[in-house]
Amino acid sequence: MQVTDVRIRKIAKEGKMKAIVSITLDEEFVIHDIKVIEGEKGLFIAMPSRRAGDGEYRDIAHPINSNTREKVQNIILEKYAAVLDEESPQENE
Repeated sequence: MQVTDVRIRKIAKEGKMKAIVSITLDEEFVIHDIKVIEGEKGLFIAMPSRRAGDGEYRDIAHPINSNTREKVQNIILEKYAAVLDEESPQENE
């Protein structure tokens, strides 16, 4: 499985959620609404989730193992950092 596209939508308002991301896998399957969140130990991703009848949130789509989760998270966070880097020079003009 390869992540073949990453689309970042930055969140302008203040708060822990920094961006909403969509990824494409193998140019055939898209996962929307992955969140980039700033936690106490740095940035991490949260997979799309829905609130269940008992009030708990449950992931709608997620990696099955930790290696795949880490791979997806690294790709998303690298792309997010690149988006921030692209915007930095414009802010200094």
